[in-house]
Amino acid sequence: MASVGLQIRSAAGRLRGHAAFWLKAFTQESIDLSLRTHAGHITRIVESPGLSLSEDELEQLIAQLRVVAAKTLPAEQLTYGIFSGARERLSRAIVTLISEEESGRPIAFNALSVMQVELDGVPTDVTHLGLVMVDPDARGQGLSWVLYGLTTLVLFARDGLRPRWISNVTQVPAVVGMVSETFSDVYPSPRADARQSFAHLQLARGIMRQHRAVFGVGDDAGFDETRFVITDAYTGGSDALKKTFDEAPKHRDPKYADFCARELDYDRGDDVLQIGRIDLAAARSYLLEQVPHRSLPGLLAATVILTLQRLVLPIAHWLDDSRSFGILRSRNGESR
Repeated sequence: MASVGLQIRSAAGRLRGHAAFWLKAFTQESIDLSLRTHAGHITRIVESPGLSLSEDELEQLIAQLRVVAAKTLPAEQLTYGIFSGARERLSRAIVTLISEEESGRPIAFNALSVMQVELDGVPTDVTHLGLVMVDPDARGQGLSWVLYGLTTLVLFARDGLRPRWISNVTQVPAVVGMVSETFSDVYPSPRADARQSFAHLQLARGIMRQHRAVFGVGDDAGFDETRFVITDAYTGGSDALKKTFDEAPKHRDPKYADFCARELDYDRGDDVLQIGRIDLAAARSYLLEQVPHRSLPGLLAATVILTLQRLVLPIAHWLDDSRSFGILRSRNGESR
């Protein structure tokens, strides 16, 4: 009985922690959240650290990221994105950092960036999934669901569950598969339902024209608009990340490795540019299929999403006449 009581108190404590996490996610102007995502691990999500953190705090955060990077390759070999040291770059970044709870040692991170691209003549935010690094000693611990989905889910929820465009640049079959199976409307992908729309093409053109520095691709790299393949991609500060096909981690489904082997020239150093969306379908799929089912945080998050979808979201959309929500507009769609 004592053991059962302890488990109940522990579960209640975690539930309170995750309730506080989601409450902050909806109310903070700039996200800076910490959440216990695994036993013994703390995940911190920091939005726009170049704007929200002091100089000392920013230097400490970058130092933690370099600890992880140095376990994979010499950190001085990375010169783009968050490692450039430019506050302007860091003002558009969203960092997800996983650390050991007891020691504080950083073991993995994902550095997202928000890019603005025109879509049908309207400036549109695209969340670039960015650089992911995991300490080799921490691989195989089930961190992927945090690194590739949690932060985009938080942003999606905080933004009123409006669909958000995402982008991804990689030559790694495991990542191609992760993105294809996590998000909606992903192109390119070997999945049977993958189709290139004009929206995909507009966003890809804008990204390649304006934001190559975000993912370390030089101006001399080519871009195949039919296949969304960046040719000779490792010339803009990301050179140290170039892999051979044998070195690139594979997805459990071999179709993603077959796709990469067919579409990419690894000797030259090609990447695929994937574009997709996070929407309600993607959020439900992520929560039910990728977040560990036995995890109370996953169940809580699913409940929050479904409750907002069914009860709160239509009301919030109807009452908020300061933003456009497509067919859900209050009055005549005029602002106060």
